[in-house]
Amino acid sequence: MKNIIITFTLLMLAMASCQDLQEINENPNNVSETHPQLLLITAEWDAFNVEGTEPLYAARMLVQTDGESENQWYKWNRTDFGDYGKLRTVTKMIEEAQRIENSSYEALGKFFRAYYFYKMTLTFGDIPYQNALQGESNEIYTPAYDSQQAVFAGILTELEEADAMLKNDNSIILGDIIYDGSTLKWRKLINSFRLKVLMTLSKKESVPGFDIKASFANIVANAPLIESNADNGQLEYLDQTNSRYSEYNSSGYGSGMYMDSTFIKRLQDRQDPRLFIYCDRTKNAKEAGLAINDFAAYEGGNPIAPYAEVNTKAAQGNASKVNLRYTTDPTNEPHMLLGYSELQLILAEASLRGWINPAKAEEYYQKGVEASFEFYNMHADDAISFVDAIDAQNYLDGELVKLSDDLSKEEKIERVIMQKYLQSFLQGGWSMYFDHLRTGYPSFLSLPNVAPPRRWMYPTAEYQENEAHVSEAIAAQFGTGNDKTNELTWWLK
Repeated sequence: MKNIIITFTLLMLAMASCQDLQEINENPNNVSETHPQLLLITAEWDAFNVEGTEPLYAARMLVQTDGESENQWYKWNRTDFGDYGKLRTVTKMIEEAQRIENSSYEALGKFFRAYYFYKMTLTFGDIPYQNALQGESNEIYTPAYDSQQAVFAGILTELEEADAMLKNDNSIILGDIIYDGSTLKWRKLINSFRLKVLMTLSKKESVPGFDIKASFANIVANAPLIESNADNGQLEYLDQTNSRYSEYNSSGYGSGMYMDSTFIKRLQDRQDPRLFIYCDRTKNAKEAGLAINDFAAYEGGNPIAPYAEVNTKAAQGNASKVNLRYTTDPTNEPHMLLGYSELQLILAEASLRGWINPAKAEEYYQKGVEASFEFYNMHADDAISFVDAIDAQNYLDGELVKLSDDLSKEEKIERVIMQKYLQSFLQGGWSMYFDHLRTGYPSFLSLPNVAPPRRWMYPTAEYQENEAHVSEAIAAQFGTGNDKTNELTWWLK
Protein backbone atom coordinates (compact mmCIF):
# COMPACT_ATOMS: atom_id res chain seq x y z
CA MET A 1 0.00 0.00 0.00
CA LYS A 2 2.86 2.34 0.89
CA ASN A 3 4.48 1.72 -2.53
CA ILE A 4 1.22 2.55 -4.31
CA ILE A 5 0.94 5.87 -2.41
CA ILE A 6 4.55 6.77 -3.23
CA THR A 7 4.05 5.88 -6.92
CA PHE A 8 0.85 7.95 -7.11
CA THR A 9 2.54 10.91 -5.42
CA LEU A 10 5.48 10.80 -7.84
CA LEU A 11 3.09 10.57 -10.78
CA MET A 12 1.14 13.65 -9.62
CA LEU A 13 4.37 15.61 -9.11
CA ALA A 14 5.51 14.66 -12.61
CA MET A 15 2.21 15.79 -14.13
CA ALA A 16 2.37 19.10 -12.24
CA SER A 17 5.95 19.62 -13.40
CA CYS A 18 4.95 19.03 -17.03
CA GLN A 19 2.10 21.49 -16.69
CA ASP A 20 4.40 24.10 -15.14
CA LEU A 21 6.94 23.52 -17.93
CA GLN A 22 4.24 23.98 -20.57
CA GLU A 23 3.15 27.25 -18.96
CA ILE A 24 6.76 28.45 -18.79
CA ASN A 25 7.30 27.58 -22.46
CA GLU A 26 4.24 29.51 -23.70
CA ASN A 27 5.26 32.53 -25.75
CA PRO A 28 3.54 35.59 -24.19
CA ASN A 29 3.82 37.38 -27.54
CA ASN A 30 1.94 34.62 -29.35
CA VAL A 31 -1.14 34.09 -27.21
CA SER A 32 -3.39 31.37 -28.61
CA GLU A 33 -6.56 32.76 -27.05
CA THR A 34 -7.81 36.30 -26.49
CA HIS A 35 -11.12 38.01 -25.93
CA PRO A 36 -12.64 39.15 -29.25
CA GLN A 37 -13.17 42.67 -27.86
CA LEU A 38 -9.41 43.27 -28.16
CA LEU A 39 -9.51 42.26 -31.82
CA LEU A 40 -12.65 44.33 -32.43
CA ILE A 41 -10.86 47.59 -31.65
CA THR A 42 -8.22 46.87 -34.30
CA ALA A 43 -10.84 45.73 -36.82
CA GLU A 44 -12.89 48.90 -36.34
CA TRP A 45 -9.92 51.25 -36.55
CA ASP A 46 -8.72 49.59 -39.77
CA ALA A 47 -12.12 49.63 -41.47
CA PHE A 48 -13.43 53.05 -40.43
CA ASN A 49 -10.26 55.09 -40.84
CA VAL A 50 -9.58 57.68 -43.57
CA GLU A 51 -8.31 56.03 -46.75
CA GLY A 52 -6.01 58.92 -47.61
CA THR A 53 -5.77 61.20 -50.63
CA GLU A 54 -5.26 58.70 -53.48
CA PRO A 55 -8.97 58.50 -54.38
CA LEU A 56 -9.21 62.31 -54.36
CA TYR A 57 -6.79 62.56 -57.28
CA ALA A 58 -8.71 59.99 -59.28
CA ALA A 59 -12.05 61.66 -58.50
CA ARG A 60 -10.84 65.11 -59.59
CA MET A 61 -10.60 66.78 -56.19
CA LEU A 62 -6.83 67.21 -55.89
CA VAL A 63 -3.90 67.87 -58.24
CA GLN A 64 -0.18 67.42 -57.74
CA THR A 65 2.22 70.12 -58.94
CA ASP A 66 5.66 68.76 -58.04
CA GLY A 67 5.44 65.46 -59.87
CA GLU A 68 3.10 63.17 -61.75
CA SER A 69 0.44 61.43 -59.67
CA GLU A 70 -0.54 58.10 -61.25
CA ASN A 71 -4.03 58.44 -59.79
CA GLN A 72 -4.51 61.93 -61.23
CA TRP A 73 -3.33 60.81 -64.68
CA TYR A 74 -5.13 57.44 -64.61
CA LYS A 75 -1.87 55.58 -65.03
CA TRP A 76 -2.18 53.09 -62.22
CA ASN A 77 -1.78 49.38 -62.83
CA ARG A 78 -1.47 47.01 -59.86
CA THR A 79 -2.36 47.15 -56.21
CA ASP A 80 -1.95 44.60 -53.45
CA PHE A 81 -4.14 42.23 -51.48
CA GLY A 82 -3.51 44.16 -48.26
CA ASP A 83 -7.12 43.86 -47.11
CA TYR A 84 -6.64 40.11 -46.69
CA GLY A 85 -4.18 41.00 -43.93
CA LYS A 86 -6.88 43.02 -42.18
CA LEU A 87 -9.28 40.14 -42.67
CA ARG A 88 -6.96 37.88 -40.70
CA THR A 89 -7.76 39.97 -37.63
CA VAL A 90 -11.46 39.63 -38.44
CA THR A 91 -11.11 35.86 -38.91
CA LYS A 92 -9.40 35.52 -35.53
CA MET A 93 -12.13 37.63 -33.93
CA ILE A 94 -14.80 35.31 -35.33
CA GLU A 95 -12.90 32.25 -34.08
CA GLU A 96 -12.59 33.72 -30.59
CA ALA A 97 -16.26 34.72 -30.61
CA GLN A 98 -17.21 31.14 -31.43
CA ARG A 99 -14.89 29.85 -28.72
CA ILE A 100 -16.62 31.89 -26.02
CA GLU A 101 -20.03 31.49 -27.71
CA ASN A 102 -20.61 35.22 -28.20
CA SER A 103 -22.63 35.73 -31.36
CA SER A 104 -22.43 39.54 -31.34
CA TYR A 105 -18.72 39.55 -32.17
CA GLU A 106 -19.29 36.88 -34.78
CA ALA A 107 -21.98 39.06 -36.35
CA LEU A 108 -19.64 42.05 -36.51
CA GLY A 109 -17.04 39.76 -38.01
CA LYS A 110 -19.46 38.93 -40.81
CA PHE A 111 -20.02 42.64 -41.40
CA PHE A 112 -16.29 43.31 -41.68
CA ARG A 113 -15.87 40.34 -44.01
CA ALA A 114 -18.63 41.74 -46.23
CA TYR A 115 -17.08 45.21 -46.14
CA TYR A 116 -13.58 44.09 -47.15
CA PHE A 117 -14.69 41.60 -49.78
CA TYR A 118 -16.95 44.32 -51.23
CA LYS A 119 -13.98 46.68 -51.51
CA MET A 120 -11.71 44.04 -53.02
CA THR A 121 -14.11 42.71 -55.61
CA LEU A 122 -14.81 46.26 -56.83
CA THR A 123 -11.06 46.78 -57.04
CA PHE A 124 -10.12 43.63 -58.95
CA GLY A 125 -13.14 41.63 -60.11
CA ASP A 126 -12.97 37.92 -59.28
CA ILE A 127 -11.12 37.27 -56.01
CA PRO A 128 -10.51 34.39 -53.57
CA TYR A 129 -13.55 34.23 -51.29
CA GLN A 130 -14.85 30.81 -50.24
CA ASN A 131 -11.37 29.32 -49.76
CA ALA A 132 -9.64 32.51 -48.67
CA LEU A 133 -8.08 32.89 -45.21
CA GLN A 134 -7.94 29.13 -44.64
CA GLY A 135 -4.19 28.67 -44.51
CA GLU A 136 -4.12 28.05 -40.77
CA SER A 137 -7.40 26.16 -40.47
CA ASN A 138 -7.32 23.98 -43.59
CA GLU A 139 -3.84 24.52 -45.05
CA ILE A 140 -5.24 26.21 -48.17
CA TYR A 141 -2.39 28.52 -49.16
CA THR A 142 -3.28 29.00 -52.83
CA PRO A 143 -7.05 29.58 -52.80
CA ALA A 144 -9.16 29.39 -55.94
CA TYR A 145 -10.89 32.53 -57.17
CA ASP A 146 -14.66 33.00 -57.00
CA SER A 147 -16.60 34.84 -59.67
CA GLN A 148 -17.55 38.39 -58.81
CA GLN A 149 -21.19 37.38 -59.01
CA ALA A 150 -20.60 34.68 -56.38
CA VAL A 151 -18.66 37.11 -54.19
CA PHE A 152 -21.51 39.64 -54.24
CA ALA A 153 -24.01 36.89 -53.42
CA GLY A 154 -21.83 35.88 -50.47
CA ILE A 155 -21.49 39.47 -49.27
CA LEU A 156 -25.25 39.96 -49.21
CA THR A 157 -25.74 36.63 -47.42
CA GLU A 158 -23.19 37.47 -44.74
CA LEU A 159 -24.79 40.86 -44.11
CA GLU A 160 -28.22 39.25 -43.79
CA GLU A 161 -26.79 36.69 -41.36
CA ALA A 162 -25.09 39.42 -39.33
CA ASP A 163 -28.37 41.30 -38.93
CA ALA A 164 -30.22 38.11 -37.96
CA MET A 165 -27.61 37.27 -35.30
CA LEU A 166 -28.00 40.71 -33.68
CA LYS A 167 -31.78 40.91 -34.00
CA ASN A 168 -32.59 39.55 -30.54
CA ASP A 169 -29.27 40.45 -28.95
CA ASN A 170 -29.52 43.29 -26.42
CA SER A 171 -26.07 42.79 -24.93
CA ILE A 172 -23.40 45.48 -24.77
CA ILE A 173 -20.54 44.83 -27.18
CA LEU A 174 -17.38 45.51 -25.16
CA GLY A 175 -14.50 47.17 -26.98
CA ASP A 176 -16.77 48.85 -29.53
CA ILE A 177 -15.34 52.29 -30.39
CA ILE A 178 -17.97 53.04 -33.06
CA TYR A 179 -21.33 52.61 -31.32
CA ASP A 180 -20.27 52.15 -27.70
CA GLY A 181 -21.64 48.62 -27.72
CA SER A 182 -25.13 49.24 -29.15
CA THR A 183 -26.34 46.21 -31.11
CA LEU A 184 -29.30 48.20 -32.47
CA LYS A 185 -27.05 50.84 -34.03
CA TRP A 186 -24.89 48.12 -35.55
CA ARG A 187 -28.02 46.59 -37.10
CA LYS A 188 -28.86 49.99 -38.59
CA LEU A 189 -25.41 50.24 -40.15
CA ILE A 190 -25.41 46.66 -41.40
CA ASN A 191 -28.80 47.01 -43.09
CA SER A 192 -27.90 50.41 -44.55
CA PHE A 193 -24.73 48.86 -45.95
CA ARG A 194 -26.87 46.10 -47.51
CA LEU A 195 -28.72 48.84 -49.39
CA LYS A 196 -25.41 50.33 -50.53
CA VAL A 197 -24.29 46.96 -51.90
CA LEU A 198 -27.60 46.46 -53.69
CA MET A 199 -27.38 49.92 -55.23
CA THR A 200 -23.87 49.12 -56.40
CA LEU A 201 -25.51 46.33 -58.41
CA SER A 202 -28.00 48.64 -60.13
CA LYS A 203 -26.86 47.34 -63.52
CA LYS A 204 -27.78 43.81 -62.41
CA GLU A 205 -31.42 44.43 -61.53
CA SER A 206 -32.63 41.60 -63.76
CA VAL A 207 -29.95 39.00 -62.90
CA PRO A 208 -31.55 35.77 -61.59
CA GLY A 209 -30.83 34.93 -57.97
CA PHE A 210 -30.40 38.50 -56.73
CA ASP A 211 -33.87 40.06 -57.06
CA ILE A 212 -32.29 43.41 -56.26
CA LYS A 213 -35.38 45.56 -56.46
CA ALA A 214 -37.48 43.38 -54.16
CA SER A 215 -34.60 42.83 -51.73
CA PHE A 216 -34.00 46.57 -51.49
CA ALA A 217 -37.67 47.33 -50.87
CA ASN A 218 -37.94 44.58 -48.25
CA ILE A 219 -34.99 45.94 -46.26
CA VAL A 220 -36.39 49.50 -46.39
CA ALA A 221 -39.79 48.28 -45.20
CA ASN A 222 -38.72 45.84 -42.49
CA ALA A 223 -35.19 46.43 -41.24
CA PRO A 224 -33.80 49.15 -38.96
CA LEU A 225 -31.76 51.74 -40.88
CA ILE A 226 -29.60 54.72 -39.99
CA GLU A 227 -32.11 57.39 -38.91
CA SER A 228 -29.99 60.50 -38.33
CA ASN A 229 -26.41 61.70 -38.01
CA ALA A 230 -26.48 60.25 -34.51
CA ASP A 231 -26.47 56.80 -36.13
CA ASN A 232 -23.59 57.47 -38.53
CA GLY A 233 -21.13 54.63 -38.94
CA GLN A 234 -18.18 56.85 -38.16
CA LEU A 235 -14.87 56.86 -36.33
CA GLU A 236 -14.36 59.75 -33.93
CA TYR A 237 -10.77 60.74 -33.18
CA LEU A 238 -9.10 61.64 -29.89
CA ASP A 239 -6.06 63.80 -29.22
CA GLN A 240 -4.11 60.81 -27.96
CA THR A 241 -1.29 58.71 -29.36
CA ASN A 242 -2.58 56.28 -32.01
CA SER A 243 -6.06 57.82 -31.84
CA ARG A 244 -5.56 61.05 -33.78
CA TYR A 245 -7.05 61.97 -37.16
CA SER A 246 -5.17 59.98 -39.79
CA GLU A 247 -4.18 62.99 -41.91
CA TYR A 248 -2.95 64.97 -38.91
CA ASN A 249 0.61 66.23 -39.52
CA SER A 250 0.73 64.33 -42.82
CA SER A 251 3.64 65.43 -45.01
CA GLY A 252 1.58 64.58 -48.11
CA TYR A 253 -0.15 67.95 -47.89
CA GLY A 254 3.09 69.78 -48.58
CA SER A 255 3.95 72.33 -51.21
CA GLY A 256 2.90 70.20 -54.20
CA MET A 257 -0.74 69.42 -53.37
CA TYR A 258 -3.53 71.76 -54.50
CA MET A 259 -7.24 71.64 -55.14
CA ASP A 260 -8.58 70.49 -58.51
CA SER A 261 -10.16 73.30 -60.54
CA THR A 262 -13.07 71.13 -61.71
CA PHE A 263 -14.05 70.30 -58.12
CA ILE A 264 -13.90 73.94 -57.07
CA LYS A 265 -15.90 74.97 -60.14
CA ARG A 266 -18.69 72.54 -59.28
CA LEU A 267 -18.90 73.93 -55.77
CA GLN A 268 -18.81 77.53 -57.03
CA ASP A 269 -21.44 76.95 -59.70
CA ARG A 270 -23.84 75.66 -57.04
CA GLN A 271 -22.83 78.29 -54.45
CA ASP A 272 -21.96 75.35 -52.21
CA PRO A 273 -20.60 76.60 -48.84
CA ARG A 274 -18.83 73.31 -48.23
CA LEU A 275 -16.16 74.86 -50.46
CA PHE A 276 -15.07 76.95 -47.46
CA ILE A 277 -14.76 73.80 -45.36
CA TYR A 278 -12.70 71.75 -47.80
CA CYS A 279 -10.38 74.44 -49.20
CA ASP A 280 -8.20 77.35 -48.26
CA ARG A 281 -8.31 80.68 -50.08
CA THR A 282 -5.60 81.37 -52.62
CA LYS A 283 -2.59 83.37 -51.45
CA ASN A 284 -3.61 86.32 -53.62
CA ALA A 285 -7.20 86.24 -52.32
CA LYS A 286 -5.99 86.41 -48.74
CA GLU A 287 -3.67 89.29 -49.50
CA ALA A 288 -6.50 91.10 -51.28
CA GLY A 289 -8.66 90.71 -48.18
CA LEU A 290 -11.31 88.44 -49.70
CA ALA A 291 -13.46 86.81 -47.03
CA ILE A 292 -13.55 83.08 -46.36
CA ASN A 293 -17.11 82.92 -47.68
CA ASP A 294 -16.29 84.73 -50.92
CA PHE A 295 -16.58 82.15 -53.70
CA ALA A 296 -14.14 84.18 -55.80
CA ALA A 297 -11.39 83.56 -53.24
CA TYR A 298 -10.85 79.99 -54.45
CA GLU A 299 -9.15 78.53 -57.52
CA GLY A 300 -7.70 75.16 -58.41
CA GLY A 301 -5.34 73.53 -60.84
CA ASN A 302 -6.32 71.95 -64.14
CA PRO A 303 -6.03 68.16 -63.60
CA ILE A 304 -4.94 67.44 -67.19
CA ALA A 305 -2.54 70.37 -67.65
CA PRO A 306 1.20 69.63 -67.34
CA TYR A 307 2.02 69.68 -63.65
CA ALA A 308 4.72 72.32 -64.24
CA GLU A 309 2.02 74.63 -65.62
CA VAL A 310 -0.12 74.15 -62.57
CA ASN A 311 2.94 74.62 -60.38
CA THR A 312 3.48 78.02 -62.00
CA LYS A 313 -0.12 78.99 -61.26
CA ALA A 314 0.34 77.93 -57.66
CA ALA A 315 3.63 79.83 -57.35
CA GLN A 316 1.83 82.94 -58.58
CA GLY A 317 -0.60 82.61 -55.67
CA ASN A 318 -3.61 81.55 -57.72
CA ALA A 319 -4.28 78.01 -56.47
CA SER A 320 -6.05 76.88 -53.31
CA LYS A 321 -4.65 74.31 -50.95
CA VAL A 322 -6.58 71.89 -48.77
CA ASN A 323 -8.05 73.52 -45.67
CA LEU A 324 -5.39 73.44 -42.97
CA ARG A 325 -7.75 71.89 -40.45
CA TYR A 326 -7.23 68.48 -42.09
CA THR A 327 -3.57 68.44 -41.07
CA THR A 328 -3.49 70.71 -38.00
CA ASP A 329 -6.50 69.43 -36.04
CA PRO A 330 -5.69 66.14 -34.26
CA THR A 331 -9.36 65.25 -33.89
CA ASN A 332 -10.91 67.04 -36.88
CA GLU A 333 -14.16 65.57 -38.23
CA PRO A 334 -15.11 61.89 -37.83
CA HIS A 335 -14.61 59.66 -40.82
CA MET A 336 -17.73 57.88 -42.05
CA LEU A 337 -17.78 54.38 -43.43
CA LEU A 338 -21.46 55.03 -44.13
CA GLY A 339 -23.60 57.86 -42.81
CA TYR A 340 -27.16 59.15 -42.80
CA SER A 341 -26.55 61.58 -45.66
CA GLU A 342 -25.24 58.92 -48.02
CA LEU A 343 -28.04 56.54 -47.08
CA GLN A 344 -30.69 59.17 -47.88
CA LEU A 345 -29.12 59.76 -51.30
CA ILE A 346 -29.05 56.01 -51.93
CA LEU A 347 -32.77 55.93 -51.07
CA ALA A 348 -33.36 58.90 -53.39
CA GLU A 349 -31.72 57.05 -56.28
CA ALA A 350 -33.69 53.90 -55.48
CA SER A 351 -36.89 55.94 -55.47
CA LEU A 352 -36.06 57.42 -58.87
CA ARG A 353 -35.35 53.94 -60.21
CA GLY A 354 -38.74 52.74 -58.98
CA TRP A 355 -37.37 50.28 -56.41
CA ILE A 356 -39.24 52.05 -53.61
CA ASN A 357 -41.93 54.76 -53.48
CA PRO A 358 -41.12 57.14 -56.40
CA ALA A 359 -42.99 59.98 -54.69
CA LYS A 360 -40.38 60.18 -51.93
CA ALA A 361 -37.31 60.83 -54.11
CA GLU A 362 -37.21 64.57 -53.43
CA GLU A 363 -37.75 64.05 -49.70
CA TYR A 364 -34.86 61.60 -49.47
CA TYR A 365 -32.69 63.91 -51.58
CA GLN A 366 -33.36 66.94 -49.40
CA LYS A 367 -32.73 64.99 -46.20
CA GLY A 368 -29.42 63.78 -47.63
CA VAL A 369 -28.21 67.30 -48.41
CA GLU A 370 -29.47 68.67 -45.10
CA ALA A 371 -27.68 65.89 -43.23
CA SER A 372 -24.39 66.70 -44.93
CA PHE A 373 -24.69 70.36 -43.96
CA GLU A 374 -25.61 69.36 -40.40
CA PHE A 375 -22.58 67.04 -40.19
CA TYR A 376 -20.18 69.84 -41.08
CA ASN A 377 -22.05 72.27 -38.86
CA MET A 378 -21.35 69.87 -36.01
CA HIS A 379 -17.70 69.18 -36.79
CA ALA A 380 -16.10 71.95 -38.89
CA ASP A 381 -15.57 74.53 -36.15
CA ASP A 382 -14.14 77.25 -38.38
CA ALA A 383 -17.06 77.24 -40.81
CA ILE A 384 -20.20 76.31 -38.90
CA SER A 385 -21.84 79.64 -39.73
CA PHE A 386 -21.87 78.71 -43.43
CA VAL A 387 -23.69 75.37 -43.18
CA ASP A 388 -26.67 75.77 -40.88
CA ALA A 389 -30.23 74.67 -41.66
CA ILE A 390 -31.08 77.94 -43.45
CA ASP A 391 -27.98 77.60 -45.63
CA ALA A 392 -29.03 74.07 -46.52
CA GLN A 393 -32.51 75.20 -47.58
CA ASN A 394 -31.15 78.09 -49.64
CA TYR A 395 -28.75 75.68 -51.30
CA LEU A 396 -31.51 73.20 -52.12
CA ASP A 397 -33.44 75.99 -53.85
CA GLY A 398 -30.54 76.61 -56.26
CA GLU A 399 -31.18 76.03 -59.95
CA LEU A 400 -28.35 73.48 -60.27
CA VAL A 401 -29.31 71.66 -57.09
CA LYS A 402 -33.09 71.24 -56.78
CA LEU A 403 -34.91 68.25 -58.25
CA SER A 404 -37.14 70.27 -60.56
CA ASP A 405 -40.20 68.63 -62.08
CA ASP A 406 -38.95 69.53 -65.56
CA LEU A 407 -35.89 67.29 -65.14
CA SER A 408 -35.87 63.79 -66.59
CA LYS A 409 -35.36 60.77 -64.35
CA GLU A 410 -31.77 60.45 -65.55
CA GLU A 411 -31.07 64.12 -64.89
CA LYS A 412 -32.40 63.72 -61.38
CA ILE A 413 -30.19 60.67 -60.80
CA GLU A 414 -27.25 62.74 -62.00
CA ARG A 415 -28.02 65.37 -59.35
CA VAL A 416 -28.28 62.72 -56.65
CA ILE A 417 -24.89 61.28 -57.57
CA MET A 418 -23.44 64.79 -57.74
CA GLN A 419 -24.48 65.38 -54.14
CA LYS A 420 -22.89 62.10 -53.05
CA TYR A 421 -19.74 63.29 -54.80
CA LEU A 422 -19.70 66.83 -53.37
CA GLN A 423 -19.99 65.59 -49.79
CA SER A 424 -17.25 62.96 -50.12
CA PHE A 425 -14.07 65.01 -49.70
CA LEU A 426 -11.87 62.85 -47.46
CA GLN A 427 -14.95 60.78 -46.71
CA GLY A 428 -15.78 57.31 -48.02
CA GLY A 429 -12.54 56.46 -49.79
CA TRP A 430 -13.07 55.21 -53.35
CA SER A 431 -16.89 55.09 -53.14
CA MET A 432 -17.38 58.20 -55.28
CA TYR A 433 -15.04 56.81 -57.93
CA PHE A 434 -16.98 53.56 -58.10
CA ASP A 435 -20.23 55.54 -58.33
CA HIS A 436 -18.75 57.31 -61.34
CA LEU A 437 -17.91 53.97 -62.98
CA ARG A 438 -21.44 52.71 -62.31
CA THR A 439 -23.39 55.77 -63.45
CA GLY A 440 -21.01 57.97 -65.46
CA TYR A 441 -21.69 60.81 -62.98
CA PRO A 442 -20.11 63.16 -62.41
CA SER A 443 -17.95 63.33 -65.53
CA PHE A 444 -14.21 63.42 -64.88
CA LEU A 445 -11.92 65.53 -67.04
CA SER A 446 -9.27 63.42 -68.79
CA LEU A 447 -6.93 63.56 -71.75
CA PRO A 448 -8.25 62.43 -75.16
CA ASN A 449 -8.44 58.63 -75.41
CA VAL A 450 -7.68 58.24 -71.68
CA ALA A 451 -10.70 56.95 -69.75
CA PRO A 452 -10.81 56.43 -65.99
CA PRO A 453 -9.63 52.85 -65.30
CA ARG A 454 -12.29 50.34 -64.34
CA ARG A 455 -10.16 48.14 -62.11
CA TRP A 456 -6.66 47.37 -60.83
CA MET A 457 -4.45 44.53 -62.05
CA TYR A 458 -3.82 41.60 -59.71
CA PRO A 459 -0.77 41.73 -57.41
CA THR A 460 2.54 40.45 -58.71
CA ALA A 461 2.67 38.14 -55.69
CA GLU A 462 -0.36 36.25 -57.02
CA TYR A 463 1.54 35.43 -60.21
CA GLN A 464 4.42 34.16 -58.11
CA GLU A 465 2.51 32.21 -55.46
CA ASN A 466 -0.95 31.43 -56.90
CA GLU A 467 -0.29 31.55 -60.64
CA ALA A 468 -2.68 28.81 -61.75
CA HIS A 469 -5.71 30.26 -60.01
CA VAL A 470 -5.10 33.91 -60.89
CA SER A 471 -4.56 32.94 -64.54
CA GLU A 472 -7.84 31.00 -64.53
CA ALA A 473 -9.64 34.03 -63.09
CA ILE A 474 -8.21 36.38 -65.71
CA ALA A 475 -9.09 34.04 -68.57
CA ALA A 476 -12.64 33.55 -67.26
CA GLN A 477 -13.26 37.30 -67.01
CA PHE A 478 -11.29 38.92 -69.82
CA GLY A 479 -9.55 36.27 -71.90
CA THR A 480 -6.14 34.74 -71.36
CA GLY A 481 -3.50 37.27 -70.37
CA ASN A 482 -5.84 40.27 -70.30
CA ASP A 483 -5.17 41.48 -66.78
CA LYS A 484 -5.65 45.15 -67.70
CA THR A 485 -7.08 48.20 -65.97
CA ASN A 486 -9.57 49.03 -68.73
CA GLU A 487 -11.35 45.65 -68.63
CA LEU A 488 -14.99 45.49 -67.52
CA THR A 489 -15.82 43.30 -64.56
CA TRP A 490 -19.21 41.66 -64.02
CA TRP A 491 -20.78 44.42 -61.90
CA LEU A 492 -20.27 47.01 -64.68
CA LYS A 493 -21.52 44.94 -67.62
